[in-house]
Amino acid sequence: MRTVPTGRVKWFDADKGFGFLTQDGGEDVYVRASALPSDVDALKTGQRVDFDMAQGRRGPQALKVKLLDPLPSVAEARRRPADELHGMVEDMIKLLELKIQPDLRRGRYPDRKVAKRIGEVVRAVARELDPGS
Repeated sequence: MRTVPTGRVKWFDADKGFGFLTQDGGEDVYVRASALPSDVDALKTGQRVDFDMAQGRRGPQALKVKLLDPLPSVAEARRRPADELHGMVEDMIKLLELKIQPDLRRGRYPDRKVAKRIGEVVRAVARELDPGS
């Protein structure tokens, strides 16, 4: 049974089309963009990969790179930490209780200016909860 080398991305420059992997065990391995899967344009530093390897003129070169850690979506990568979002949700609930519910209990909608500001807060929290939207 053949073992496939694994490692992490040391760095990758998508504009230049190459970078280096650090093989588990230490040796750096050159990687070209052409060795990446067809649906992958770039690698992210620290991302886990496995790869076939050949000896090139200047040292080891990765062939047929396979991602072991899929890249998070851009939206997910930008999400706030859960504890920070918890504080945002608490603040939103207080705002709704203080600024929106009293008017609704009286059978009327809140002032447009207030409703617009609160709506922006609610949309911001919704974007954090569902980053794909």
